[in-house]
Amino acid sequence: MGGMERIGEPLGITADPCEGRRVRRAVRERAAKILDDEMLLDDVELMSAEAIANAILHGSGLIRVTLATDGRRLRVVVADDGPARDDQHRRRRIDHGRGLTVIDSLADAWGLDQTPRRTQLWFEVEQDAQRPSP
Repeated sequence: MGGMERIGEPLGITADPCEGRRVRRAVRERAAKILDDEMLLDDVELMSAEAIANAILHGSGLIRVTLATDGRRLRVVVADDGPARDDQHRRRRIDHGRGLTVIDSLADAWGLDQTPRRTQLWFEVEQDAQRPSP
């Protein structure tokens, strides 16, 4: 996370959906330390939930969630130990739900990096960006 300062230690979870909910709330609490816009916090929480759900459904091993900031942007990274065994022969993770669509519409930037041993989905939001009203 070149040039970014990590916000707390990475959060580690297994593929248990209950742990996913706990970490999603922890992401919001950490993000609230630098973001004061409730709508933006809602977006960060929703994008985190979608990224964590993708890791639970399609990934393997320990899931790690890391937050960082450079004073202008907040970055959330959700990483796992690569595609689940039954996903090994796919070139890239295919999102069958709405997760990546949600992230694409709400994030200022995002990306998906995948190898056989690691998948990392990240997104960023501008801390001072003007969001449209609902």
